[in-house]
Amino acid sequence: MAQIYDRVALIGLGLIAGSMALAMRRSGLAGEITGYARSAETRKVAAEIGLVDRVCDSAAEAVKGADLVVLCVPVGAMGNVAAEIGPYLQTGATVSDVGSVKRAVIDAVGPHIPDGVHFIPAHPLAGTEKSGPTSGFAELFDGRWCLIVPVEGADVAAIQRLRDLWVGMGAQVDEMEADHHDLVLAVTSHAPHLIAYTMVGVADDLSRVTDTEVVNYSAAGFRDFTRIAASDPTMWRDVFLNNKDATLEILGRFTEELFALQRAIRTGDGDHLFDYFTRTRAIRRGIIEAGQDTDVADFGRVKK
Repeated sequence: MAQIYDRVALIGLGLIAGSMALAMRRSGLAGEITGYARSAETRKVAAEIGLVDRVCDSAAEAVKGADLVVLCVPVGAMGNVAAEIGPYLQTGATVSDVGSVKRAVIDAVGPHIPDGVHFIPAHPLAGTEKSGPTSGFAELFDGRWCLIVPVEGADVAAIQRLRDLWVGMGAQVDEMEADHHDLVLAVTSHAPHLIAYTMVGVADDLSRVTDTEVVNYSAAGFRDFTRIAASDPTMWRDVFLNNKDATLEILGRFTEELFALQRAIRTGDGDHLFDYFTRTRAIRRGIIEAGQDTDVADFGRVKK
């Protein structure tokens, strides 16, 4: 594909930023990629592996002359980063992000974006439980969705340019309003993560089950909970604190459903359990048919 941006600045150099850098490089989408991370160790590793073309010592230095700046830091840090880089953004540049929450990001970042700079939030629905500058890979976004969440009055040409970048990195792209995005993600990502964290915590609290038994006899369900629960704690703390209302709404619904299933188990209502599990199985089939997962047995794990 043709180059879309002359210089892209990635603020934060973890899984998503690293994968963006590698995906842009794969398709020649950026003339130069600069990067900055708060941790000196992260900057050192990113420079050693050549993750970006130029690792900078400050966020302000990284964004100078960039026509696209992408905030790849935890949601709770985005407002401070935006305040830091605001005076150094060039006119006509686009500022975007990759945060899993959108309304809080818009409220935190928006006031620091100067006139003449486009602010176009986005959220790639892709990731792994790994983090850090060595965790990225160019194929992360292939076939996955990226949701663009334009603020009111956003420039149409700037939106299209950002959309072209994500398509060039392999993603499918859709646009969504911020509050709706936050509700959708509470269902598809945020509440499931919290439930996974809780289940792993419950296993840790059960004194009648030893640590060795939990580790050695983990069946697939619990094992997959532990994979989710290994995700970056700073990022997920910020997600829940910044998408409070939508997450609590979905957790309320979850609690109601859980009580109904508890009642069915207690009263021996096999029909209710069977019908419920049949309905949820169909949702899994829909995810596979949409190309968002594979039906390979045991998630394609290599047997040892």
